[in-house]
Amino acid sequence: MWPAFAFILGLVVGSFLNVVIHRLPKGESIVFPPSRCPACGHRLAPKDLVPVLSYLALRGRCRYCAHPISPRYPLVEALTGLLFTLAAFFYPPSPQAFLTFAFLALLVALSFIDLDTYELPDSLTYGLLFLGLLSAYLLSFPRPFSQALDGSLLAAGGLGLVAGYGAFFLRRFREGRAEVPVGPHQVHMAALFGALLGPGVGMALAFLTWALSGRTGRPVVLPDRITLPLLPLAWILAPYLGADLLSTLKGSLLSAGGLALAGGFYWALRPQEGGGEEEEPVAMGYGDVKLLGALGAWLGPYSLLALFLGVLAGAFVGLAFRQRKVPFGPYLALGGVVTFFFGEALWRAYLGWLGL
Repeated sequence: MWPAFAFILGLVVGSFLNVVIHRLPKGESIVFPPSRCPACGHRLAPKDLVPVLSYLALRGRCRYCAHPISPRYPLVEALTGLLFTLAAFFYPPSPQAFLTFAFLALLVALSFIDLDTYELPDSLTYGLLFLGLLSAYLLSFPRPFSQALDGSLLAAGGLGLVAGYGAFFLRRFREGRAEVPVGPHQVHMAALFGALLGPGVGMALAFLTWALSGRTGRPVVLPDRITLPLLPLAWILAPYLGADLLSTLKGSLLSAGGLALAGGFYWALRPQEGGGEEEEPVAMGYGDVKLLGALGAWLGPYSLLALFLGVLAGAFVGLAFRQRKVPFGPYLALGGVVTFFFGEALWRAYLGWLGL
């Protein structure tokens, strides 16, 4: 009965996720007003809200105005139900099972919002991050807290640097505009200082420049044309300077991840005002960086596998449908789900294929 209960619960949660996906990007309340037809505005009765079955009974049309209902609604409900059922086969009734349900529900909502808007709401990404860290701290689930924290920072730092180098190349190596008081420039500085001086000192120095930028109202940062070329040089020279390459790399990623997630949280609480300035080219939005950081809290070091699977899936779909602009969030979420359930088995199979 447990998988059946999980499936029904997933259908109900999926119905609620449809409300979240529709209203959250618009800044509307997800509680009030009650569900209405988006075409005629008629309030929907309980019989109109039975997951999947109402859509089938109404043949995909509103009962009151006969306007077509998007098949997205039963798709989200069925997908959530199937994911909850999958989780039920891995976890018996327990707090761990319901935490997994929350993990899956947040990823479904983030994926479909990103498909619609090319944005990942901070309320959901940081909710996913903090829930993962809290679960690790209280229950050591799905990983011990130290692994969850390191995984989150390493994942966010790595993807933050990928975004930084990508934007640097798209700008044709021209210096980008520095945000005040905190932005990608501090992330790149933290990575360099973390590689040279360790993650603790790297983050401390970057936070100091953040404080000085806020105090003076002007960017107190090293230019990207200095930090980004010097960072790989620090990695290359580390063994020749008596440092361990892996420790140097880890120090830079931990520092960058700490600044990326802290800076993103700052702007989530204090959104930037639109200034009408021309947007600079970006290779990847920081919403993806924060999402991978949140996945790192659940997956630990296996978040890199989730990233690889997400890149693979996104490249395949982009090439198959010849899309130049592809929202990366759904593919990261897909990689995260596969890695959550099958990551260790995939890694062991890979090592076996290498003969290790």
